[in-house]
Amino acid sequence: MDLLAAMRIYVRVVERGNMSRAARDLGIGQPAVSERIDRLEQHLGVLLLRRSTRAVSCTDEGNLFYERSKQVLEAAEEACAAVSPDDRALRGTLRIAAPQSLGEVVLPRILLHIRELHPALDIDLILNDQLVDPVTEGVDISLRLGQPGEGGFIARRLAHVRRVLVAAPAYLDQSGVPGNADELIEHPFIRVRNLFGDGLLRLIDTEQAVVQAPIKVAMSASHWRPVYELLMAGAGIGVLQEPACAEALACGRLVRVLPQYTVPGFDLHALFAAARPIPAKTRAIVTMLERDLPAELDRSGATYATTATTAMSGKAKGVEAL
Repeated sequence: MDLLAAMRIYVRVVERGNMSRAARDLGIGQPAVSERIDRLEQHLGVLLLRRSTRAVSCTDEGNLFYERSKQVLEAAEEACAAVSPDDRALRGTLRIAAPQSLGEVVLPRILLHIRELHPALDIDLILNDQLVDPVTEGVDISLRLGQPGEGGFIARRLAHVRRVLVAAPAYLDQSGVPGNADELIEHPFIRVRNLFGDGLLRLIDTEQAVVQAPIKVAMSASHWRPVYELLMAGAGIGVLQEPACAEALACGRLVRVLPQYTVPGFDLHALFAAARPIPAKTRAIVTMLERDLPAELDRSGATYATTATTAMSGKAKGVEAL
């Protein structure tokens, strides 16, 4: 049997916790995954996985084989890279987890550049807004907003993602412009679920003091895009990450509300397993992200700022460039 191929399948099953999900990742059928695991167990003469209808879990032998298989697969990739005609080329598959908004708006251009430099590297991008531990979720790099917490990983700060309080001009024409933070409670607030759950929006004034503005949540969504569309349609006021709405701000379809305040943003970190040595592809891609992400985020902000500057003469009380 092809032991390396069987190891790759086994590692993916363990990391995904389910044969069906592993099969989708690998692009093969679930029966083929199950058959490969059966053959691997027969070859080794031990039970690696306990199976149920919904999930799998490792036996003690299975945990040990998983850890050693990861080391073998990483060593195999390092060996291939060492004898490559271009010793800077990256090969294999890189799995990146990222927040939805960042992954949809900012990352595609960076990943395209990575592929241009390393055409033999396959990239698997997984988007969700949950904390993804690269150790337990089987990704090479997890990009996370906010405090990374603790785990068996290394966290490297990459950039800062700004957020803005926005609304559509048509909504403000109809419902009025809030003149101060306390007046936000008079407007329907549109949010991404799990944010502002205490009914308060924290703002920073010009003297760097924190202002806690009460809000009235009218609609929530589990994904940033419906929030964006609702705000564009004039459903109320809400907070978006600046890269997600830079174009709408630049063309005036959204405007900043209470521009005298700043909405605190999020630090962006890259999390990766604290393996020794760190795989070459992980080191290389984290370095590229560290170099390119701040510029890409600044580019989206500059797109808005350039246009907004020309409209500042139309700035009304409590709203920018309305």
